Amino acid sequence: MKSLVLEKVNELSLRDFPIEKSEETLGAHDVRIKMHTVGICGSDVHYYTHGSIGPFVVKDPMILGHEASGTVIETGSAVSTLSVGDRVCMEPGIPDPNSKATRLGMYNIDPAVRFWATPPVHGILRPTCVHPEAFTFKLPDTVSFGEAAMVEPLAVGVHAATKAQVKPGDIAVVLGAGPIGLVTALAAIAAGCARVYVTDIVERKLEIAASLHPAITSVNVASESIADRVSKDTGGWGANVVFEATGSPRAAQGIFEPLCPGGCVVLIGGQSEPIAYDAGAAMVREARVENIFRYAHVFPRCVDMLASGTIDVKPLITRTFEFDQSVEAFEIAASAPPSDVKMQILLPQ
Repeated sequence: MKSLVLEKVNELSLRDFPIEKSEETLGAHDVRIKMHTVGICGSDVHYYTHGSIGPFVVKDPMILGHEASGTVIETGSAVSTLSVGDRVCMEPGIPDPNSKATRLGMYNIDPAVRFWATPPVHGILRPTCVHPEAFTFKLPDTVSFGEAAMVEPLAVGVHAATKAQVKPGDIAVVLGAGPIGLVTALAAIAAGCARVYVTDIVERKLEIAASLHPAITSVNVASESIADRVSKDTGGWGANVVFEATGSPRAAQGIFEPLCPGGCVVLIGGQSEPIAYDAGAAMVREARVENIFRYAHVFPRCVDMLASGTIDVKPLITRTFEFDQSVEAFEIAASAPPSDVKMQILLPQ
């Protein structure tokens, strides 16, 4: 079974890779899926270039990839909502159904969750996988495989907008015009924001952001203060919500500056080190602070919004590669081309 394997830092190979029998055995509530499209995520690239993310360290060869869509080719005996031939996308984290976090509805922060391409769990840049029916979602005919593979990153933005408790007419700031920042901006608009400011220091990324929706205003923070811009545009009041999606300690230091009194800050970007937190700035605003770890309960919402056209992720898919170009695709992704948002890999059909 040929897969894209991270052998060690900065070394990838396409080779036959044995999958443990326990992962390939079809249970009564499982489906077997033939992979079609897999997106390249920043975490995949970080494992490739650094070999670890926080406490998750690649110690043995690992298959990459967790943003995926495909077709059901086999169903377990107890599966009732899916059939062979159904086009699907998959939520990549499988929690322990008996854990306290899962029973409380917070399955994404279950310490025992098994998440694709997070050591020691293999990803799905491979021909097929077995996955629980409960975390596999049928696609409407109007949603393409490429769009479906975008549901996973979109889920992060929808989860963030949900936790922010966005209200109709809110003004938001998204720090960072990477893939997660852009889907967060689209999710915030879908949730009701009247205006969303997206910041970055790369002009091409800001041009892409501004092209996505008329409610998006791009601000290059290399030359303009986002706090000053928002203050000017809101009569000195500030933004209702600030989403931090850069993962940059420097950017995170100023998260309260554009925020209005009583506003909410949502920390999305993973920080590789502790960040400076201005408790005084938070206190005088009586700011609410939310933290995001992946997502929960939002995949069906994302699929429905793509199907209805409420959110359009097609402009974010900027380049596709064939499976035999996977190593080259990761090399390009690691160079962070400013004109690319989401790169995807198409598997043989």
